[in-house]
Amino acid sequence: MFTIDRLLLVAALLLIVGIASSGFSSRVGLPGLVLFIVVGMLAGSEGIGRIAFENYTIAHGIGTVSLAIILFDGGLRTSLASVRPVVRPALLLATVGVVLTAVITGFAAHAILDLSLLEGMLLGGVIASTDAAAVFAILRNSGLFLPDRISAVLEAESASNDPMAVFLTVGMIGLLTGAVEGGPALGLLFFQQMVIGGVIGLASGMLMARVLPHIDLATAALYPLFTLGGGLLAFGVTALLGGSGFLAVYIAGIVIGNAELPSRRGILLFHDGLAWLSQIGMFVLMGLVAFPSRLLQVAMPALMIALVLMLVARPIAVLVCLAAYRFSGRELAFISWAGVRGAVPIVLATYPLLFGLPQAHLIFNVVFFVVLVSVLAQGWSLPLVASLTRLRLPTPPSPGVSLELASIKHIDADIVDYTVNADSALTGRSLRELALPEGAVVAMISRGSRVIPPRGNTRVESGDHLFIVVSKQSRAALDKAFVEGGAALRYELVEFALSAAATVADLRRYYGLTLAGLGDDVTLDAALRERLGSELAVGSTFESGGVLLRVREVHAGRITSVGIAVLPQGSSEGDGD
Repeated sequence: MFTIDRLLLVAALLLIVGIASSGFSSRVGLPGLVLFIVVGMLAGSEGIGRIAFENYTIAHGIGTVSLAIILFDGGLRTSLASVRPVVRPALLLATVGVVLTAVITGFAAHAILDLSLLEGMLLGGVIASTDAAAVFAILRNSGLFLPDRISAVLEAESASNDPMAVFLTVGMIGLLTGAVEGGPALGLLFFQQMVIGGVIGLASGMLMARVLPHIDLATAALYPLFTLGGGLLAFGVTALLGGSGFLAVYIAGIVIGNAELPSRRGILLFHDGLAWLSQIGMFVLMGLVAFPSRLLQVAMPALMIALVLMLVARPIAVLVCLAAYRFSGRELAFISWAGVRGAVPIVLATYPLLFGLPQAHLIFNVVFFVVLVSVLAQGWSLPLVASLTRLRLPTPPSPGVSLELASIKHIDADIVDYTVNADSALTGRSLRELALPEGAVVAMISRGSRVIPPRGNTRVESGDHLFIVVSKQSRAALDKAFVEGGAALRYELVEFALSAAATVADLRRYYGLTLAGLGDDVTLDAALRERLGSELAVGSTFESGGVLLRVREVHAGRITSVGIAVLPQGSSEGDGD
């Protein structure tokens, strides 16, 4: 048996066991990342697998590639619309917050471990960043839902603070080895890392976003590979020029993910699976590199450093960075406790080993122990802390699932699978009674194991799956009607179209919008013709209670299509045009 055959066998076994353990972890409430590490440690030289592995160069290389893939996937899934309102506090946490955490933890490490001040600051820099994969894997597995503002801050911070941690680690190593001489050189290194990483990440993302919709690849399966190549290219070019590859690949992912992409669902599914593979492989590998006996030797001082990090350094950093942004005490407490450490500190802890620093093994073992404590203590208790701070929200309805139109690459529509709940406004109504936005057509109904042909008199029942073809412009409105049960829309002048035969009651029932002074049975056609009178024409508008109705189409004196938009609070368009 060749060596590569053995390696493939071992890798396959570790991968299968790691994936299987994730299902077990979600049932018992144990963070899956801990189990991945445990699988690696059990397979290691001091475990039952007896796999002797202490090659930190390979571990560093695999960890770097894995982090790049995880960050690229995180960027692809980062919505600019959700992150934009919290970009300033999140960036403060990702920069100033990381530095404050590193300095406070570094002083603690200097005092507790009897390291030099620079070595202490090196350890503080290595452990300073939170981990996006760890935070959101814990949130998903625990079924924890938070207010949008809190989720957005945690997402943006944890995904963007890695470049600062990398800079602090590289900078401290440079000062210790003499490669970087003094503060000015350190400042120049920071400027170089961030500027080059930011510029190349933005440029490569914009280039990919422009090219992707216009290339015709042989199969839809090639689009995810093409985007992966673009992300890794951004990382490689940036690293070659001395910038932060991690920053570049994350920014490139954000730009690409917020553009119009062919085969979008296939791209996101591919990168999600690849990110999970990277995460599992990285943590299992780090478990292989770790030696339990060495961790036990540093257990007490490492536990003290972990407590300083979680109870002192992180809360101070959060308080300083977010004090000006009107977060409540409960929100600040939760954000402080949600600063879970994960893969990034362990990978960064291999840097001192690669440079042969005298205290490199001590730093690696302490960082590894601190990560274990953080994931166990904070990861396990995060749902409890969310409940205690009264930030935990009820589980929302499952969103509609988009199905890929792979054979038609550039069509401006989705096929969406909606599950109808018992309390849905749609239950018990016939298809002809549903006030669907224009551009939405029911293509198929699945009921149990049967397929129900969609006809006008077909009644919707609880548990039905409705497969609807919908234009991208009408998707958000359709989600409101099907998923959120008529929760009030917040469009602010982004218009969707309805048939003018829809009634005032339909508008309230499906979209949560109320037209004052009009009876439930009044159609939109009748309402607009009554209010506009002689001014009735295509483009004429009527506003009631913050809801703007616009005449889109008129046929034989009757309005056939109406545009619906929600005005920003405090504004009024007036009656008529």
